[in-house]
Amino acid sequence: MQILKKLPLELISWIGSLLYLAGIDPHAEYMSLCIFNWLGFAWCPGCGLGHSISFLLHGEFLHSWNSHVLGGFGLMVLLHRIHQLLRLEYSKYQLKFNVN
Repeated sequence: MQILKKLPLELISWIGSLLYLAGIDPHAEYMSLCIFNWLGFAWCPGCGLGHSISFLLHGEFLHSWNSHVLGGFGLMVLLHRIHQLLRLEYSKYQLKFNVN
């Protein structure tokens, strides 16, 4: 638990989000967090992105594409950002414990 306090909230959020999407059943219906959906709009440019990434993490590529065509791109962006944040934390760790 001590290590979680030292990690940036953004890193914890992205990793937690991907773990959540990997753990859910993408075929099931879930409460939408979309503000457009709450306001009654039928279309939103981002709706389906979470399902698309979840389908990708479950290996269902056609379902992913049908949910949102940018799901693969979104997953790559998230993985890249997680990689950046991990590298930054590692470099801070190296600087802190580097003895010259």
